[in-house]
Amino acid sequence: MKRDRKAEVVAQIATQIREADAVFAVDYRGLSVTQAADLRASLRQADARFRIVKNTLSLRAAEEAGADDLKPVVEDGPTALAFVHGDPALAAKALDTFARQAQILEFKGGLMGDTVLSPDDMRQIARLPGRDQLNAQMAGVVASPLTGLVRGLGSMLSGIAIALEQVRLQKEEAA
Repeated sequence: MKRDRKAEVVAQIATQIREADAVFAVDYRGLSVTQAADLRASLRQADARFRIVKNTLSLRAAEEAGADDLKPVVEDGPTALAFVHGDPALAAKALDTFARQAQILEFKGGLMGDTVLSPDDMRQIARLPGRDQLNAQMAGVVASPLTGLVRGLGSMLSGIAIALEQVRLQKEEAA
């Protein structure tokens, strides 16, 4: 690769690091082209991009992006980066699912905001429910007491209606 092209790739990666909500690093040894395409497709659904780049270029890009915490993760062995722009849990889940099915990928670590992630942290994030599922669970928790209140008020109103109906019937019988 020519020097101009290397500088261009470093600038692209640095931009991707800066713009990403999270960056996950994985060891991709043994990954075939077909498997890489499948992984890219599943990560695309999680609003993440998967990129395999030489470590030296990734190190330069991390330095240029001011992400020095990413350097130790990239230095050791071949590394592919997943740049997450959406829900980090969904992207980690896609990587974890692929890693378990293909038995190829190995988590190396990453960054989420300013937090450095270990491989174990990435596995824990992968086991979290997605943002949409968490929002639905939260809505259920918030709605639960309201639902109970509505049911209670409804039963009280129906009780009053039944009592009034009985009073009306008694007055009709008396009259």
